[in-house]
Amino acid sequence: MKNDAKRVAVIGFGAMAQSLKDSLRGSGSGIEIAATLVPHDLTVTHDGVEVFHDIASLLAWGPSVVVECASHEAVRNTVPPLLRAGIDVIVVSIGSLGDADLLLSLETAASAGGSRLTVASGAIGGLDVLRSAKIAGLESVVYTGTKPPSAWNGTPAEQKVDLASLQDATVIFEGNAAEASRQYPKNANVTAAVALAGVGFENTKVTLVADPHARGNTHKVNASGAFGKFEISLENKPLPDNPKTSWLAALSVEQALHRHFQRIEL
Repeated sequence: MKNDAKRVAVIGFGAMAQSLKDSLRGSGSGIEIAATLVPHDLTVTHDGVEVFHDIASLLAWGPSVVVECASHEAVRNTVPPLLRAGIDVIVVSIGSLGDADLLLSLETAASAGGSRLTVASGAIGGLDVLRSAKIAGLESVVYTGTKPPSAWNGTPAEQKVDLASLQDATVIFEGNAAEASRQYPKNANVTAAVALAGVGFENTKVTLVADPHARGNTHKVNASGAFGKFEISLENKPLPDNPKTSWLAALSVEQALHRHFQRIEL
């Protein structure tokens, strides 16, 4: 059952999950999103997708792997019991892992169930470099995220600036990855990915920018340490149905699923 590529489930069924389902169906990989776990008050009508409203029913269905693409709350409430039941989970809401207590509970659950939790790399690259450089010692990691003003709607940025009338690029947040993950959980998951790969949530510096001239979502990482230094910059198009999410973030989840089912990981 664990290697059945046709029994993949997702937690949540928003724009990212639907994009993932459609992309996998067209890829010819044989991997299919066949079930979803959603709240009782949410109706899902999608061809070929079983809908569950509680974890027990999902476990009885028997998923081979579950992809969380819902929220920090979903990671906290639904991922631990899945791991304890021996189900591997891919987490998209990486910002939730800034909570040390939650991270410990996930590790404990995975150990108890003999399962594995992995995180999608999200909209940023270069994480393999950070992980390698971390071994010798990193001195500084700085992440800068720039998105169009509309991508920051529904966030604390609305209380700081008038997003609709911005004429120039404006900093809406400066702090560390821990603060960014708490204040901007839906927009700044990439900061958590950088923090986990590098110097941690408290020591990763973060700047978030609203830019009316931005053509997409731009992610930059500058790092230095014993290895030397590097800079990476990606300009990503937003997911067509959700401007708060980079398209590359959705693609990284698909890639994580491909790697999960590969016999040889390249």
